[in-house]
Amino acid sequence: MDSGGAAPHPRLVCLGLSALDITWQVETLPRGGKTRASDLREGGGGMAANAAAAVARLGGKASFWGRAGQDGAGREMQSQLQACGVDTRGFRLFEGARSSVSGIVVDGQGERMIVNFRGAGLPAAADWLPLDELNGADAVLADPRWPEGAAALFAAARQRGLPTVLDGDVSDEEVFDLLLPHTDHAVFSEPGLAAYAPAGCGVDESLRFALSRGCRLAAVTLGERGLRWLDAGGFQSLPAHAVEAIDTTGAGDVFHGAYAFALGAGWPVRHAFQFSAAVAALKCTSPGGRAGVPDFATAMSLVEQLKE
Repeated sequence: MDSGGAAPHPRLVCLGLSALDITWQVETLPRGGKTRASDLREGGGGMAANAAAAVARLGGKASFWGRAGQDGAGREMQSQLQACGVDTRGFRLFEGARSSVSGIVVDGQGERMIVNFRGAGLPAAADWLPLDELNGADAVLADPRWPEGAAALFAAARQRGLPTVLDGDVSDEEVFDLLLPHTDHAVFSEPGLAAYAPAGCGVDESLRFALSRGCRLAAVTLGERGLRWLDAGGFQSLPAHAVEAIDTTGAGDVFHGAYAFALGAGWPVRHAFQFSAAVAALKCTSPGGRAGVPDFATAMSLVEQLKE
């Protein structure tokens, strides 16, 4: 991982959720009643969609595959991804379906509260996915919001020897049971891992449980406590980057996208995690889920500073 070299340009496919984010900026998160917002923003969101936008910002060639309604929100999401440089030919808008929309409230410390409508009327079938396009890809990523699509993507990627990255956000147990046997790198949020592992498990025991379900590496992002992962080489950890957070919206999505980018570039796991942690930390210093994603050179500059 050499910042002095040319930036890599891996090709990635990201599959899963795209949402339209409506964000209110407030001084403190509301506990009820009325709250006045100091700002209002609207933009594209969703785990895999944000990951694809991050890949494109870093210089990768990103494709987003997913589903939305043939409605105003769906068309706006598609347009915004295209503006980010993401290939949306695998992003299908379905007549009669309703798109996913999120309401996000962000306080003065960068913490946020999210209410998400996941959409309605979206067909589960994944037989229309352009899987032959994986022949030119370097890695794939999926979130758990469309398990049928993720299973089809991961199976096709495994046939081609491509690394598979799963965004382990909170989901039903059967979704992870379906996807983990086809997953190389399962990177959970702390709530996602806690919800999946047996009750009462600590972080390490939870990672062991996830690894036992079929993935080759199980990791968990721990916010200010950094990152911990387990693979055949045992447990490893990385500290968090100290930054002044303005908005943490999309930080996990960006982390996953940057990690898949680094794996697609052929980097070792530890270097890939160092890079993705830097990208996500820098994102938190700017408002919005995508607007704060740094370019490759800026991210590498932070990585190199931490080595000094």
